[in-house]
Amino acid sequence: MDQGSNLRRPGDDQELSNLIGRALMGLRDSVIMVISHARQRAVQGFILVFIVILLLWVAAFLYGSFYYSYMPLVAFSTPVHYYYRTDCESPTSFLCSYPVANISLMRNNKHVLTFGQAYQMSLQLEMPDSPTNHELGMFMIKTTCFSRDGGQVASSARSSMLRYRSDLLRYVGTVLFLPAFLTGVAEQKQVLEVELFSDYRDDPYVPSMTAVIEILSSKVQIYSSQLYIHAHFSGMRYVLFNFPLLSAMVGVFSNFIFLSVVFVLCYVRLLLKVDWGPGQLRTDGLLSDREENTKNNQEEYEKYAAAGTADLMFPSDEPHKSEPSEAIHPIL
Repeated sequence: MDQGSNLRRPGDDQELSNLIGRALMGLRDSVIMVISHARQRAVQGFILVFIVILLLWVAAFLYGSFYYSYMPLVAFSTPVHYYYRTDCESPTSFLCSYPVANISLMRNNKHVLTFGQAYQMSLQLEMPDSPTNHELGMFMIKTTCFSRDGGQVASSARSSMLRYRSDLLRYVGTVLFLPAFLTGVAEQKQVLEVELFSDYRDDPYVPSMTAVIEILSSKVQIYSSQLYIHAHFSGMRYVLFNFPLLSAMVGVFSNFIFLSVVFVLCYVRLLLKVDWGPGQLRTDGLLSDREENTKNNQEEYEKYAAAGTADLMFPSDEPHKSEPSEAIHPIL
């Protein structure tokens, strides 16, 4: 009994080892399959994330390009420097001519004003709170816009004056702000803002190139002057300017949806590889499979019939080609 059991052990061990080997092989195949699927899913996920990020960047770039090209300059400011004549002989006049300033409406060889856009032009005057300016009273400011060829495009005239303050109020203000005046932190001056144009629209056929500002007073005293141009938006430009975050989100999302649809359609078109050739079309639509088979059978019948006719006209020495009926028989 012991010898029989010893004789059966090697076979049992071999069978057990075979079972273990097959189990290990199956486990290895399963692990390899799982790793392969996981790797494939990871690659697909990476490609999907990359495509989504790329589409988002393209959508943001398209919206930024649209915003930059559609939105005009919001504000423009430039210092105003006046020139005048001082070679007069009259001792009672400070200036021999009115202060005049010529301002260019170009920046980097481009028009500051967008055609059709409404603008507000205002002039800011920093004037000393001096007795001369108070005695001056009201004074006129004339503004004229000229085109490239020197033609007058628009003109306006506005009046202005210093704010009235009584002598007692000036004395009290001087006493209260005396330390600031002595140290130079504050100055005795007034800042006037004069609206030159409330709704100025540049003509695309005759654009404004320069603006001439003339103060119609020969005794006015000015520290400095600044020209401000502000755009008044309406419609879509109003929404884009006043709600920039919401507009950016809507614009980028719309571009992303459009680009995604285009990408999916191109991908499906590439997978299907549909190519409608001119030979596949007819007036009433595509040829059916039945019509194609009938046409092919007819062509083969004509070919074999022609071969049989040739054998009848020129018989051959070979016995299997002597009778044309054998060549035609398979078709019939």
